[in-house]
Amino acid sequence: MLATILFTDIVGSTQMAQQCGDQAWKILLDQHDKVCSEATERYRGRLVNHTGDGVMATFDGPGRGIACAKEIVEKASGLGLDIRCGLHTGECELRGDDAAGVAVHLASRVSTMAGPGDVLVSRTVRDLVSGSGVVFEDRGEHVLKGFSEKWRLYAAT
Repeated sequence: MLATILFTDIVGSTQMAQQCGDQAWKILLDQHDKVCSEATERYRGRLVNHTGDGVMATFDGPGRGIACAKEIVEKASGLGLDIRCGLHTGECELRGDDAAGVAVHLASRVSTMAGPGDVLVSRTVRDLVSGSGVVFEDRGEHVLKGFSEKWRLYAAT
């Protein structure tokens, strides 16, 4: 199936967990998870799984994925959390409730290149939403771990 894959990650989560303590960190993670679940549902996505301090979600269109990521970044900021997001659109295989394939790995790698508050996307995503009004900042070409070719990445602003 063709899908837009979103990965999110809490920046500095290990340090925050240590500062908060386990009980307060659990409460903060629960609030984070609620923000992610509500945004994913609002933009008609599917929350595939929790990645410890982030989520993986799929969408049937890149525009909704970008809008969801922006909302997660904004609302999590209100909780005192810096979130980084990465998106890619490509073919995926379903494995039960999970999604797998090269596109999933690529979206994950894009997210690792994002800074705090960034919604970073592959060129594929940028090209697919051309003309939609989404504004992008070119972040240059990057070698992503496990991929031989360079990928041009863009920040949705």
